[in-house]
Amino acid sequence: MIAKLLRTFRARPFGAVLIAVLCVACGSKKAIIPAGTDQPDRFLLDRGNAELKEKNWLRAREYFRQIVDNYPQSALRPEAKLGVGDTYLGESTAEALVLGANEFREFITFYPTNARADYAQYKLAMTHYNQMRRPERDQTETREAVKEFEVFFERYPNSALTPEVKVKWREARDRLSEASYRVGYFYFRSRWYPGAIDRFRGVLKEDPGYSGRDAVYYYLAESLARTDKKAEAIPLFERLLEEFEQSEHLMDARKRLEELKTQ
Repeated sequence: MIAKLLRTFRARPFGAVLIAVLCVACGSKKAIIPAGTDQPDRFLLDRGNAELKEKNWLRAREYFRQIVDNYPQSALRPEAKLGVGDTYLGESTAEALVLGANEFREFITFYPTNARADYAQYKLAMTHYNQMRRPERDQTETREAVKEFEVFFERYPNSALTPEVKVKWREARDRLSEASYRVGYFYFRSRWYPGAIDRFRGVLKEDPGYSGRDAVYYYLAESLARTDKKAEAIPLFERLLEEFEQSEHLMDARKRLEELKTQ
């Protein structure tokens, strides 16, 4: 029966996710709670956290899921819900990350005022962050990560997690800017300077804090200089020299700046 279902699901959209759910359901075993345990939900949560720490994702999920499913009135249920999401995030397969994102979204929906709602929003963003692709590939997941990080900043401006989230957000934002910069650089190498200029200007406008903007300054200035817009190129070379103490483009920028000013 299971084999037949697997063959059916593989041929349909989201089949991989459905297969993952089936495998988890088939592989799960109800955890045994010792007789006489005063707080069975606390017992399950402690065991789940211990397994989570050891990266035993499936076993940890079994403990957390029992609380979520069997103890609807437990004060520990929100914590267990996050635990389920964390196990999927820990597995980090494409299927698991989809399931994890769903757990964190449900947490935010069901417990919007919970003290750990900021954590759920952060981890929701991380389910997309962990699926980001290289700059030359499709950036759909990167854009989703940036969007969810920015929701975090908007909703939880005073969160203790903010410094950590800012680091991840910058990495995701840099990935988007790098992808756009590479298109501009391709245009530059192809000597299609109008296209390069538009692309480089777009990067600076959309992400003025881009970590690799020294290259953007240089190639934008060079593209402008090669299209008889020297007056616009000079300030960009100057910005490069002012903002960056270290860059592979510093020497060339100084040389070109001197040439343009002489001309």
